[in-house]
Amino acid sequence: MTTRRPVTIHDVAREAGVSKSTVSRILDERRPVSSSATAERVREAAQRLGYRRDASASALRRQQTGTIGVLVPRLSDAVMAMFFEEVARACRDAARFAIVATTGDEPRTEAIAAETLLAQGVDGLVMTTARADSDTTERLRRQGVPLVLALRTDGATPASLCDDELGGFLATRHLLDLQHRRIGLVAGPDYASSALGRRAGHARALAEAGVELDPALVRASSFGMESGATEAGALLDTADPPTAIFAINDNTAVGVLAAAQQRGLSVPDDLSVVGYNDIPLSARLPVPLTTVHVPLDQVARSAVDMLRTLLDGRPVEEDRTALPTLIPRSSTAAPASLRRR
Repeated sequence: MTTRRPVTIHDVAREAGVSKSTVSRILDERRPVSSSATAERVREAAQRLGYRRDASASALRRQQTGTIGVLVPRLSDAVMAMFFEEVARACRDAARFAIVATTGDEPRTEAIAAETLLAQGVDGLVMTTARADSDTTERLRRQGVPLVLALRTDGATPASLCDDELGGFLATRHLLDLQHRRIGLVAGPDYASSALGRRAGHARALAEAGVELDPALVRASSFGMESGATEAGALLDTADPPTAIFAINDNTAVGVLAAAQQRGLSVPDDLSVVGYNDIPLSARLPVPLTTVHVPLDQVARSAVDMLRTLLDGRPVEEDRTALPTLIPRSSTAAPASLRRR
């Protein structure tokens, strides 16, 4: 029995009546899709002949392994787990493979994890772990490592982001529209640009509504549930507690809900709560959580596309920024004092 030889790029070029380099350029998934008549003819010829691109051979020719390293603080965080899945999906669509490492959001572990992935031969890195108090990204750039940040930025490295200032604005504007004026903020950590952006949006919404920002209503936190419960408890135990709290992410918002329950407060009758990210759990809580939706699929695909651009030896001219949307649910309502009128 004769084994049919694989269809090659030479066959496609001959069938389409173009050069091999033209076929290679048109069928290279790293490049923007062309709609020219020649491109259509090449793609039709490739499909008709049953041509299949050899991703491993292509990677070897470029002296690349076809793998991308992804750094996240922790996979127990739903946002980071979801983001990595989206990156992995985008990599598969680009004939690449994603490898993940966790850092615990610690600068020293971040540096070790990055070097370990690079030692394993990844072509470049997508990092969600940028911190204002860490020089890891700067050192990697000096070493010439192809690198894209995601969800956070250091202001210097190419980054795929969500507009966190807009997201913070939308969250607080929603509470202001419900007539809340004492709005607490469980504000996240100072080292994360994402938290700082949401804080800035919160402040802008208050300023536009003519509401003075009360520093006593702002509590720094981590991104975790326990921290959310602790800091919300500190806000709720004051002599003049807030009627609403904007939590820097959905995890801390769950902590806020727990703190309210521990104090016998009803949500939203006694306290309105807004989260951020729109993880699947937020819609399935006993009181579904009003939150800000972040399009993680868009952020992930942009990050992978930007990294592929760098791997092609081309510069990334500017960051890419996705837009968040507010998702109103049952955890927010007008203050009880207004509803009783």
